[in-house]
Amino acid sequence: MLRTLLAATFVVSSITGALAQNTNRGGTPEEQRACSKDVSRYCRALMNDSDFAILGCLQQNRQKISKPSDAVLRSHGQ
Repeated sequence: MLRTLLAATFVVSSITGALAQNTNRGGTPEEQRACSKDVSRYCRALMNDSDFAILGCLQQNRQKISKPSDAVLRSHGQ
């Protein structure tokens, strides 16, 4: 459970880092690019909320997000 929680935090941090322009968030530039459009499109209202809120939003929109963004989530066990 803790491992999943840490992975979720990392994924969301990588996804939202570029959009929120918060230099304290992690993730590779490739992961940020892969998910930034989906976060902007489907989760814009949550961009200033917690990483878990954004992760939840992406998961709720799983059928709509791009294949690269879905691959980032899957690579982190989400």
